[in-house]
Amino acid sequence: MLSALVCGALVFPGLFCSSRKVLKSTFTQWSDADVVCVSERLVSAIHASLATAAGVTVMTSCRDVMADSHWLVNAFVLFGVPYMVFDIYAMYLSHYHTQKLKGHSSSYSGHSLQTVKAFLIKDSMLVLHHMALLLIFMPITLLGLDNTRLHRINGIIVLLSFFTCRILLFPFMYWMYGRQFGIPLHRVVFHLPLQCNVGNLVLLAPQIYWFILLLRKANRLYLRQRKGPARRLKTP
Repeated sequence: MLSALVCGALVFPGLFCSSRKVLKSTFTQWSDADVVCVSERLVSAIHASLATAAGVTVMTSCRDVMADSHWLVNAFVLFGVPYMVFDIYAMYLSHYHTQKLKGHSSSYSGHSLQTVKAFLIKDSMLVLHHMALLLIFMPITLLGLDNTRLHRINGIIVLLSFFTCRILLFPFMYWMYGRQFGIPLHRVVFHLPLQCNVGNLVLLAPQIYWFILLLRKANRLYLRQRKGPARRLKTP
């Protein structure tokens, strides 16, 4: 598994540096901001493609995609760790050169704590996303922490956020429409064009299906955790 980590540490920075050199020599009219931005996005696209290929391989190799394990999962997680770390640096470089190109010469005359702070404020959600993958989801995947309190809390947050942002959003939109025109919520659907209701239904249906899958998985984990203590009590 250590080889996957080393391989990722060589591949992603190597791709980024190689891309910068090739683009800078090929497109001489491009600014440093253009070169860094395209290089960073190219490496991101490669990582996304590899992640998709790994996911398809795992799903097609397992009979039960929810319960079976596959060696490629842990290997790719370790392979992707250097990407998550390096991509934060690459995003910072892209931010730095972009702001410098826009004319912020006084603030971006060189790398400093001020430029790092500005980057963290501007791209806080992306940085938080990367750090969460590194500090929370990677240990859960590699160390078998699916029975810990942290994993259970995270599961509850996922269920609540999914229900709120992907399902409850639709009745909220209908309620806001009815509030604007003085229409009761239960009659809003009759005041909207048919294509609007059909389109919303098409979008809502898979969200409900995925939420049901999340509930089923949460229930399986709950039952498995209850069986664990029961088995230990029965063991002489």
